[in-house]
Amino acid sequence: MKLSHRITHLTDGGSDGWDVFYRARRMIAEGHAVTELTIGEHDIRTDATILAEMDRSARDGHTGYAMVPGTDLLRDTVAARVQNRTGVATTRHNVLITPGGQSALFAAHTAVCDPGDVGLYLDPYYATYPGTIRGAGAIAKAVQTRAEDAFQPRADMIEPLVEGAVSLLINTPNNPTGVVYSRETLNEIADLCQRRDLWLISDEVYDTQVWEGEHLSPRALPGMAERTLVVGSMSKSHAMTGSRCGWIVGPEEVVQHLINLATHTTYGVPGFIQDAASYALTAGDGLEEEVAAPFRRRRSLAMQVLGGQNTVGLVPAQGAMYLMLDIRATGMSGEAFANALLDTHAIAVMPGESFGTAAAGHIRVAMTIDDDRFAAALQTVCNFASELAGQHAAE
Repeated sequence: MKLSHRITHLTDGGSDGWDVFYRARRMIAEGHAVTELTIGEHDIRTDATILAEMDRSARDGHTGYAMVPGTDLLRDTVAARVQNRTGVATTRHNVLITPGGQSALFAAHTAVCDPGDVGLYLDPYYATYPGTIRGAGAIAKAVQTRAEDAFQPRADMIEPLVEGAVSLLINTPNNPTGVVYSRETLNEIADLCQRRDLWLISDEVYDTQVWEGEHLSPRALPGMAERTLVVGSMSKSHAMTGSRCGWIVGPEEVVQHLINLATHTTYGVPGFIQDAASYALTAGDGLEEEVAAPFRRRRSLAMQVLGGQNTVGLVPAQGAMYLMLDIRATGMSGEAFANALLDTHAIAVMPGESFGTAAAGHIRVAMTIDDDRFAAALQTVCNFASELAGQHAAE
C-alpha cells in the first residue's frame, strides 16, 4: 500500500542534528548522569494556582466538547491582551484557540498556502518549520540569515526567493538564536510583504521573554493587520507546555475559515484547559514574570561566564530561553563539538546545524537547569572550547 507523498516527505530524511539529543536521552535511560541543555522545557512546573483553576473547571463539569473556535471567555481574553499590547483593534472574531502553537502554525499555513505554493521561512529555524509547511502541501524554502548580521533577516536576502511564494514565516524573539528582531528589520519585512503580496506568519510564543530591546508584533505596523497571522501560546509564557493551548490572531475572514478547518481536524481545546488559560492571562504580570525570571537570571550569569574568555562568541542574547554560541574557533562543526562535549563531559547541547545551515559552527544552549549547575556547565563548555581551539591553532 502506498502512503501519501505529503506524509512521507514531511522531513528530508537523514541526520538533522537531533542525534545528539537522542543519544543523550539514551545515556540517561542507561543510568548515566547527563547535564541537559537541549530542549526548551522549563525547569519549573505550571503554577499551582493555574492548576487549581483547571481542577475547579473540570470538577464543575467543563469536560465535554468545548466550542471549536474557543470559549468566548478565552477568545475575549486573548483579544484584549493583544489589543492592549499592540494598539490594534482586536475582538474574539480575530481569534482562534488551538491545541498549542504548533497546531496554530500548521493551520496558518493551511489557510494561505495551496499545494505547490512556496512558503518561505528563515534559517536558523525552529525544527518543525519546514515540515509544517510541507504538511500544508506547500514547498518549504529557507532564507539564509547570517551570523555576521546577528541573524537579523534583511529584505535583500528574502526578495530573490519570493518568486512563487505566498507566505513568510518569522519568529521573534527567536528560537534558536535568542535574537529579537529590530523595528528596522520588521519594517523592512513589512514593506516587502506589502510590495510582493505575501502573507506574514509571525510566531510570537516568546513575546514575554525579552531581555534587551522591545518586542514588536508586525501586525501592529501600518498595512499589516490584514496580511498577518500571529501565533501565540501559553506554553512559554506560563510554563504550560503540556496543556497544549495556543491561538491564531488574524483577519476575521481568515479566522472564519480556520474555524472550519478546526471543525474538521482538532475539534477544539478542552474547556477546563481554556478556563485555566483565561485565569492565567488575567492573573497579572506576576505569573509571567515568575516564569521568565530564571531565564533572565541565567542570561546574566552567562554574560559573566562568557565575558571571562575569548574563544566562544555569543550571538546577542536578547530574548527567549536560549543562547546561541559561536564555537567556530575550535575548527569543528556544531554537531562534532556537541558530540565531543557529550562524550567527554556528559553535557548535552544542540548543534546549530539542527536548525538549518546558517548556524553551522554554533551550538544552542537551553537555560533550563538551576542557576549553579547552569553556570558550571557553561564554564565547562567554554573551557572545552578553549582547549579545542588551542589544538586547532597548533595544527
